[in-house]
Amino acid sequence: MIPIRDDQPHFSPPVVNYFLIVLNLVIYLFEAVLPPDNLNLLIYQFGLVPSHVTALLTGSRSLNPVAVLTPFLTSMFLHGGWMHVIGNMWFLWIFGDNIEDYLGHFKYLGFYLFAGVAAALTQVLLTPALRVPTVGASGAIAGVMGAYFILYPRARVLTWLVFFFYLPAWVILGYWFLVQFFSARASSLSYASQSSGGVAFWAHVGGFITGLVLVKILPRRRQSQRYGTW
Repeated sequence: MIPIRDDQPHFSPPVVNYFLIVLNLVIYLFEAVLPPDNLNLLIYQFGLVPSHVTALLTGSRSLNPVAVLTPFLTSMFLHGGWMHVIGNMWFLWIFGDNIEDYLGHFKYLGFYLFAGVAAALTQVLLTPALRVPTVGASGAIAGVMGAYFILYPRARVLTWLVFFFYLPAWVILGYWFLVQFFSARASSLSYASQSSGGVAFWAHVGGFITGLVLVKILPRRRQSQRYGTW
């Protein structure tokens, strides 16, 4: 099922959401023009390698702590291919504007970054020996989707699967989460060598759950700060 758009209105311009989308696309365009060797160097330097974090936490002195921990932030702005970045930005475009509208611009940015870090940490905790970099905004966007699941479960989402039809958001997002969870359980078995890549499903699970919880904790922006009313 591919979501096309939702019918939940927003009342203030989602400038932070637009900024995040443009930033991710610009960074990917930079990646796309790099020679393969330089691109690999970039991914390994700024992508998050779970085994490096594990080694650092278990007392290894051969690793630079800043170089190991900085990718918790930088990795969420890198992508592994044009389908990867377009798919992520599409979901962010559909669901992010309403979460920004609810939280306000600055809280939304903090929410997005926190969800991304929490998602990356989940991946590290559940695949601690993985030796390849994990990259992508999926974990942060999963947080946005988790928040949307809580706030707007009855919003209608135009969906494509052979033909177009509307489904409530809780169906789309609940189905997505279950796919990620069971895929994560299955992928854990395939990480036996811990040296090959794949989709960081546990990051998606961790990001979604973080969004569920965090949006209940953060206060809603004041009504006077929005354009229009409910």
